[in-house]
Amino acid sequence: MASALISRVSRRFLKFSLPSHGSSITIFNPLISTQPSIKLYHNLNTLSGPFKQSHPHFSNFEFCKNVRSLSNFQFVVHISTSTSKENKNQSGSVSRGDISWIDLYLPRQVQPYARLARLDRPIGTWLLLWPCMWSITLAAAPGHLPDLKMLALFGCGALLLRGAGCTINDLLDRDIDTMVERTKSRPVASGLLTPFQGLSFLGFQLLLGLGILLQLNNYSRVLGASSLLLVFSYPLMKRFTFWPQAFLGLTFNWGALLGWSAIKGSLDPAIVLPLYASGVCWTLVYDTIYAHQDKEDDLKVGVKSTALRFGDSTKEWITGFGIACLGNLALSGFNAEIGWPYYAFLAAASGQLCWQILTVDLSSRADCNRKFVSNKWFGAIIFGGILAGRLSS
Repeated sequence: MASALISRVSRRFLKFSLPSHGSSITIFNPLISTQPSIKLYHNLNTLSGPFKQSHPHFSNFEFCKNVRSLSNFQFVVHISTSTSKENKNQSGSVSRGDISWIDLYLPRQVQPYARLARLDRPIGTWLLLWPCMWSITLAAAPGHLPDLKMLALFGCGALLLRGAGCTINDLLDRDIDTMVERTKSRPVASGLLTPFQGLSFLGFQLLLGLGILLQLNNYSRVLGASSLLLVFSYPLMKRFTFWPQAFLGLTFNWGALLGWSAIKGSLDPAIVLPLYASGVCWTLVYDTIYAHQDKEDDLKVGVKSTALRFGDSTKEWITGFGIACLGNLALSGFNAEIGWPYYAFLAAASGQLCWQILTVDLSSRADCNRKFVSNKWFGAIIFGGILAGRLSS
């Protein structure tokens, strides 16, 4: 009886179909044991006007409307088989059928702006936030937790500033992005958003960021506002120097200075400058690895990066930056008179960084991306060490 019921449900499930031409989507059917998958066809060629097939995210939106109309069981099947890192093509980039929570849950009109701010790729926010959290925790009184309100403010600020930085980058690089495989489908480069729409969205992001900055003391307001010079100039550096990753380090780690000043009202150079330098060196490690994903396209386009500058000597260079990063972290902790658990965590972070450098396959875009994303754990380990060291000091 149960077997017959399951069979009937299975046949009814298979009746659901999309038009029988266009690109195909393979879905595993757990109710059939003799055939591992079936193909449902999604017609992308009937789109016209500005949203025809050249705009994959609109196609994703249409598909997601169909997904939302499925039964709960079918919806779970779709989610569990949506594009993942295993579904990447040989170049390491995600296929055009890739969808994210943005496609599934946000209104169609909002989706391009969410992608412009990289809300579906939180790794950049984490990399921007960790130096802030290090600094705020290091500035806490011995034996006390860091200021939770300040951590929350900087968390919101990191999300907004990272999104604003991405918007600036996409506006300035829209012509370059169209020639790079990994970036040609970005909202501005693909034409899904106009430059004016992107500029308006940037103003909205900066206005929200200003609201957060005004919550800080006067010293921190001036210090935070000065970081905008780096935010606006960084995207241009790849045109003039092989060291844009160094400028990214100066930009992304500004929070190491700002977090301390937000708590203390001033800067202690003996503590915050080594912390800032460690963040810059850390950025040179992870963003050089990241830049190896685009080195062939960068050569064609004519832009520069440390990946091209270092070439076959990349691992030697990033090893040196890794050692400098760890050394400055140790010096900053020593000057802050932090407790011994910090150094145990620092040893663990050294192992994580060493693993990245030794095992990364610089010829594989997928592996470079995996190692780059793993840096959120390096930041988390250092944060855990500062927290444990401060509570025990």
